[in-house]
Order: sequence, then structure tokens, then C-alpha cells
Amino acid sequence: MKLIELITAQAARLKQAGVSFGHGTTNAFDEAAWLVLWSVGLDMGALEFQAQRELSAEEARKAEALIALRISSRKPAAYLTKEAWLQNVPFYVDERSIVPRSFIAELLADGENTGELDTWLSDKTQRVLDLCTGNGSLAVIACMAYPEVTVDATDISEDALAVAHINVEKHSLTSRITVLKSDLLNDVKGPYDLIICNPPYVNAQSMAKLPTEYQFEPVMALAGGDDGMDLVRRIIKDAASKLSEMGVLLLEIGNERAHFEHAFRKLEVVWLDTSAGDDQVLLVTRESLTKWNASAAKAAANQGAKA
Repeated sequence: MKLIELITAQAARLKQAGVSFGHGTTNAFDEAAWLVLWSVGLDMGALEFQAQRELSAEEARKAEALIALRISSRKPAAYLTKEAWLQNVPFYVDERSIVPRSFIAELLADGENTGELDTWLSDKTQRVLDLCTGNGSLAVIACMAYPEVTVDATDISEDALAVAHINVEKHSLTSRITVLKSDLLNDVKGPYDLIICNPPYVNAQSMAKLPTEYQFEPVMALAGGDDGMDLVRRIIKDAASKLSEMGVLLLEIGNERAHFEHAFRKLEVVWLDTSAGDDQVLLVTRESLTKWNASAAKAAANQGAKA
């Protein structure tokens, strides 16, 4: 059987089984290609050149067995292969951390080509904080995109930090990335010129409806409370104190823009374009954070006085 024929057949199996995607792929064909190529020892770029390659019976058997495991277990493919790709960069991953899939990675990678994010940075951008780093992928990509920066990669989960250490070492970035345990911004010193953060932001209603695949990921890496904004509120409150004078916060909130705008009325932010649209990732300056927090504190004081 040819490689492309096996991939097409396994894609049909995945589609018929009704598995859910979203952990590196968005459809059955791409998922089948990933798993089949991995099982026969080829990377994703090999499909274009080896689509007509004849596979041995043993290679086909291995691929079919892996697809069967994906269907029966419902585990994300990344947890089966122990590998995930973000902006064409490979990362180790296992159940100790969330599967990396942040749109912030696009914005960082585009920085190499004077992308939209570069408008808000300068040659003074030296210190970066990757808050809620998970497996460390955004910290690594930030270093690749901006060779002059150093990054603190933080998370509250020691399990996730163990995985982050693996990826920092994998990409030979131990001299530029410091992996630290921190409860959000409580245990970091700053000041940082750029804080990037893909925090837990899934609201309670959405958490209850997540497909089985997502239930293999650490709950603490996904759940953001009733409206998804529990951790975001803490970040917005504390970020200004950890930013340099010209520092900015780059924050991903996924499909929760309505909840974000309800929770942070009148906070001046800039929504950045990603492949998913302009409502997934926002940027806010230290100045805007400071003004909003001062206004919120004043409103709370007035409310308390009335009570």
C-alpha cells in the first residue's frame, strides 16, 4: 500500500469514529497524516515527496495500530507521539502539560519579519516573561524570534515546569530561559518589557461540554472559572507592577472576548490579527493597565462608601 493511500484510509477511520481535533490539527486527514508519518519514522514535511512510497506490511500494521489507539483511547495525538509542533518547531509533550496551540506563537514568529507585534516593541525589549508557560513552547519561540531577549518561563504546576525544562534543554536555550515556579505574577520580580500569557480561560459552561480529548489535559491549565476570567482578573490587576515603563502585556483569551469585555469595561486594549481572527489575542500597555486599575479602585471605594 502507498503512503498516501494508507493516510486516506486512516483519515476515513478517524472521521467515522467521530474523534475530536484541535490539538495540533483541525481535521481527520491532517491527524491521520501526522500519526501515520510518525509511526513510520517520517516527519510531516515528507508527505509531499514520499506520498507514492510503498509501505511494508509491518509499517502499515504499526500505523493502523496507532490510529486504533487514537480512536479507542481518545487521547490527543500529541500525547500518543510525545511530540507537538508549534510554528514548525517541535516540542516534547506529555499529560503533565497542556498540548501547545497558542495563537501568540504566530505573533512571536512574525516578529522576525517585522510583524504586527513589532510595532509595540523596540530595541529596548530585553526581558520577557512567559506566564503560564506550560511546556515552555512560547518561551522557546520568543527566543528564536528575538535573539536579543532573555525569558523567565513560569507556571504554578511543577509537572508542567518539568516538561518545560525538557524543551528548554532540547532547544539549547538554558542560557537564555529561566524556568521558575510562580503563582501567576506573585513570585516574579520584573520589570519585564514584554509579558506573554496564554492562561486558563475556558468558562465553566464550555468546560462541561469539552470533548473527551480535552479531558486528558490538566484541568488547571484550561478552567478559568464561571466566566473564564478568574485568572485573567488577577493578571490584569498585577501586570502593571511587573512591567517596565514601556512594557506591554500580550494576552490570549480564546473565544472569551465577550466575557473579557464585560469584565474589563473601558480598558483600552488592541486586538491583534491571528489565523483565527482578531478576537483571540489582545495587547495592553502598562499605561492602560495603570489607568484602568486606578479607575477600578476608585469605583470600588465609592461603592464601599455608599454601602
